[in-house]
Amino acid sequence: MNEALRLHQRLRGKISLRSKIDVADMKTLSLVYTPYVADVSRAIYNKRDLVYTLTSKWNNIAIISDGSRILGLGDLGAEAALPVMEGKSLLYKQFGDIDAYPLCLSTKDKDEIITIIKGITGSFAAINIEDIESPKCLEIVDALNLPIPVFHDDQHGTAAVVLAALINALDIVKKDIRDALIVIAGAGAAGYGIVNLLYYAGARNMIVIDSKGIITRHNREEKHKKRIGELTNLSSIEGSLIDAIDGADVFIGVSGKANLIDRSILKKMNEPIIFALSNPDPEIMPEDAKEARIVATGRSDYPNQINNLLVFPFLMRLVLDYRLRIDSELLLRYAHALADIKVEGSILPSIRDIDLNRIKDVLVG
Repeated sequence: MNEALRLHQRLRGKISLRSKIDVADMKTLSLVYTPYVADVSRAIYNKRDLVYTLTSKWNNIAIISDGSRILGLGDLGAEAALPVMEGKSLLYKQFGDIDAYPLCLSTKDKDEIITIIKGITGSFAAINIEDIESPKCLEIVDALNLPIPVFHDDQHGTAAVVLAALINALDIVKKDIRDALIVIAGAGAAGYGIVNLLYYAGARNMIVIDSKGIITRHNREEKHKKRIGELTNLSSIEGSLIDAIDGADVFIGVSGKANLIDRSILKKMNEPIIFALSNPDPEIMPEDAKEARIVATGRSDYPNQINNLLVFPFLMRLVLDYRLRIDSELLLRYAHALADIKVEGSILPSIRDIDLNRIKDVLVG
């Protein structure tokens, strides 16, 4: 048994529910439960918004997964998703003091998942969509018209942290996001989120490739890839990665494919910035990317880690506290706030370097 299995067997779950008050006498019991809790229920019935001040809803997030795309492992099902979602809950609590509940669903039907999410909004202040296969996850987010925010970490979290890293990387090489040729490998949830946010930030020279090659506005039928085609590849070039990469300034890998690029590819680029973000095996290992000016991965054992952990606990803390709407403007402002936290020798701060008050000043004043 390896170390991770031993730890999880000893803990029997990484999270638990703790009460905030000790029911030490009958008076306290009567206040927190019957009969006087009825007064709280009546108050909320008369003014629904009081649920945010009289219950735990204000600090509750539901992490929704069907286990259909767990990390780089694929479709392993709800039970196998649970340790991952528990880990996410732990990080929400440790770094954002948020109570995030893993809800791993024993259905992979898109409409059933949407119905379940709509049915649980009474208990939660926000929803976190996690590790659901693409394009289903994007379709679910699009279909949810909820009175509470919906955060899709693969889409929103990845986009925000990539933009923050790109702001600082481009600043180092003295290039402008409006002019830089950015090649993105991968058109799933992460690729889609990155394209949308980079476009919102001013990028106008992007090319995206998927398993079929370069995406144009005419060669994909799936809704979200058609949207990618509308925002990218203004010259409508076709072909493969080798056709897209010539003269590129930036490569962003969210393809899920190890060793997708090599040194010969880098030699075709222009003072390359390489974000090889597939985990655990990136599109190119840093030691093989010596031609690059800047190299980043999603791994913690190399410099310049680009990880969603720099986004979700802090962004969602502010979303809950100030009832913020999750949109491109919020993600853009968060990315700039994150990029402004400078750390010598890295394009991004570590989790320990983040000052929530500095980010709050940018997001809410």
